[in-house]
Amino acid sequence: MHYFIRISAIAVFSSIFFLGCAAPITSGIGTSAMTQGDEFSKHLEVHNPKLAQQLKIIDVKSRKTNGLLEINLQLNSTYKKSLKLQYHFNWFDAQGFVIESRKTPWKPLELHGFQSTSLSGLAPNEQVASFTVYVREIPEKAYRY
Repeated sequence: MHYFIRISAIAVFSSIFFLGCAAPITSGIGTSAMTQGDEFSKHLEVHNPKLAQQLKIIDVKSRKTNGLLEINLQLNSTYKKSLKLQYHFNWFDAQGFVIESRKTPWKPLELHGFQSTSLSGLAPNEQVASFTVYVREIPEKAYRY
């Protein structure tokens, strides 16, 4: 009986350990469709799982301009048809707190099938240490009329 309890306890603790090692995705596109080794995915925020699978950041360049973080990234569509989108940058300080949220305007973006485009952003102040670019689809009803 004690042998069975030991084996059960070991199995339970092993399961908890191995499941605990698989950390949930808490930033970026937030979907399990994100491929391992996709180094730029942490910068892309899309809350539509279907759209998230159709977009990928393929390059990020950054530099300091007068103390402000300047970003230039390449956004790629992996979808065969055109996408009508909007995007804006979210800026974070070194501790991960949002800086001047809602002050960055939404900008229109149309990506044709498999197209890649460059998006640029300039941080609002010198405390910015990181960023995400939030991309959302414009509902068809919004641009039909």
